[in-house]
Amino acid sequence: MRDFPSCFGESGVQVADSSSSSTTKAAQNLVTCVYQCKLRGRSCLITVTWTKNLMGQGVGVAIDDSNSQCLCKVDIKPWLFSKRKGYKNLEVDSDKVIINWDLSNAKFGSGPEPLEGFYLAITFNLEMVLLLGDMKKEAYKKIESSPVHSKAIFIARREHIFGKKFYSAKAQFSDKGQMHDVTIECDTFDLKDPCLVIRIDSKMVMQVKRLKWKFRGNYTILVDELPVEVFWDVHNWLFGNAMGNAVFMFQTCLSSEKLWTNQSIFDPSVLTWSSSQKLRDCQLQGLGFSLILYAWKNE
Repeated sequence: MRDFPSCFGESGVQVADSSSSSTTKAAQNLVTCVYQCKLRGRSCLITVTWTKNLMGQGVGVAIDDSNSQCLCKVDIKPWLFSKRKGYKNLEVDSDKVIINWDLSNAKFGSGPEPLEGFYLAITFNLEMVLLLGDMKKEAYKKIESSPVHSKAIFIARREHIFGKKFYSAKAQFSDKGQMHDVTIECDTFDLKDPCLVIRIDSKMVMQVKRLKWKFRGNYTILVDELPVEVFWDVHNWLFGNAMGNAVFMFQTCLSSEKLWTNQSIFDPSVLTWSSSQKLRDCQLQGLGFSLILYAWKNE
């Protein structure tokens, strides 16, 4: 979990990332997803990180228990990804963890995450705890397991998006909710008073004027009749390096506003969770979903 500087990190969210061009290029091909699962009847977090570079595709899997202790971590390196179908056997405290994957027919878009024609399955003592992809029948056949629906809950996603004025992503804010198009609009070129607009499915849900005075803040919107807290930090866009990134967080945790009582989000240098453990507990209880978008300006 150390490579996911979000609400689950020990020191919370830091949005003042490095703005070097090398960081930008690396960030463009990285998507991290976090799932809440059950191991030994207790909650755990499984982090799946999809990567892409000139050598090919890659995926990393990390399993952390409820005390943030890493139980195991596996990296399928891009340069080894010519073996696009395989498995890994691991042992965690005498328990057997098996990671199976088949990406031999996977179809990819512009990002590192496969869109269809694949599966990634994680079993714990022959019980399916996480199954990703559309080839579910093939996965169950491979691991010789009965098709029992995985109870894993998708609780967080971190993604890097790019643009000059418009920045787009897709998000599903609840387990049974529909997929939405999220668009962030902000023109900071040669404007004395830039404005920030966020749209969900082309409908404007938030507008921030006098952005130079409100470069950090939060606002509540409604998506699928569910309150979603939006946090933003566009300091780097307005006052930082031209290659700097802004950060947006969409948080559906209903008690998220209580997590900001100890420290103002208008910290002059970074946006930091005032109580990362409380937020983590909130997520482990299945109360919400977090979407973190790092928005980079194209050169």
